[in-house]
Amino acid sequence: MRYAICIFLLILCGCVTKNPPSDILSPTSPNLFSVATTVRDSNNKLPVHIYIEGDGNAFNGVGRPTSDPTPRGTTVRDMVAADDYPNVAYIARPCQFYMDPKCTVHDWTDGRFSKPIIDSVANAIKQIAKGRPVILIGYSGGAMVSGLVIKNNPDINIKNWITIAGVLNHHDWTEYFGDAPLSASMDMTTLPNVSQHHFVAANDRVVPPELSKKWIPAQKMTIIPDATHTHFPQSFIIIK
Repeated sequence: MRYAICIFLLILCGCVTKNPPSDILSPTSPNLFSVATTVRDSNNKLPVHIYIEGDGNAFNGVGRPTSDPTPRGTTVRDMVAADDYPNVAYIARPCQFYMDPKCTVHDWTDGRFSKPIIDSVANAIKQIAKGRPVILIGYSGGAMVSGLVIKNNPDINIKNWITIAGVLNHHDWTEYFGDAPLSASMDMTTLPNVSQHHFVAANDRVVPPELSKKWIPAQKMTIIPDATHTHFPQSFIIIK
């Protein structure tokens, strides 16, 4: 049986829905982070759509690390709110919305893709999915997180992997902009071997399309005309 999800990409405007996470999911190990989540789960026989948040407010306007990486925009949460599938979950990145006592600035800067961060997100996915198939959707830096989760957790049943405006190789990404490398983070040299599709914004200045074309085979990529990193034309994207 094939499952389809319909992601409604909204034009962001002045009157957006905030949709804050409703729960803090505790880790199953003291070495992991608690994470903020929202879960709508009404059919335990169907797969689960799980959305992973982007990097959020990790740096300020002059490139200095912030004291709180909670995202100011609502791009991912609006996608979750618009997804009317029975089983939908949102997972914030560790230290967003809830500052776990273990959090340090490194967890949203050079270590944003570190093993403890990836393991914490994987732990949350496993608790939400409860062994069911997962359609995993990663936005921006959340694409990198979701890919590393898949790479490092073969026990998670991935039905489909979807990225939107995604970073898929942070070494290439930081080098492109002349930024400091994310030395405390894991990287992906190849994409996970799962069913997947990647949506790229044609006018993305945060994750330029030329980088996406370097990472993604053409047959697995859709370029969205007139889109930017956070603003997409109002449209439906059907993914099977």
